[in-house]
Amino acid sequence: MFWNLPYFTVVILTFIAILTILTKKNLVKVLLGINILESAVNLLIISIGYREGGVAPIFTLAPSTNMVLPTPQALVLTSIVIGVATSALLLSFTMVIYRKYGSVDVEKMRELRE
Repeated sequence: MFWNLPYFTVVILTFIAILTILTKKNLVKVLLGINILESAVNLLIISIGYREGGVAPIFTLAPSTNMVLPTPQALVLTSIVIGVATSALLLSFTMVIYRKYGSVDVEKMRELRE
């Protein structure tokens, strides 16, 4: 039963993230939803690359040849770096929008635009 826990967590995090992205009107909360979705995807990739009883994929004198896959770990590490950069960029866009419109509420920005 516990071997399904990471996948169950991915489903819950994805549901929370999509619900947050679609229902919230505050841009900062939408960005938090995007970050939660990114974390869910990273957890899914790491969970797929896991092997029961595997050792770390580094140079070691371990007698077992059953190692955890290193490629998903490298992809997730790259994804984390890219996610930090895009989050910083989106937050800077949010700051520019706040300075221009005086609010981060999507509905108020639509009203001001018309």
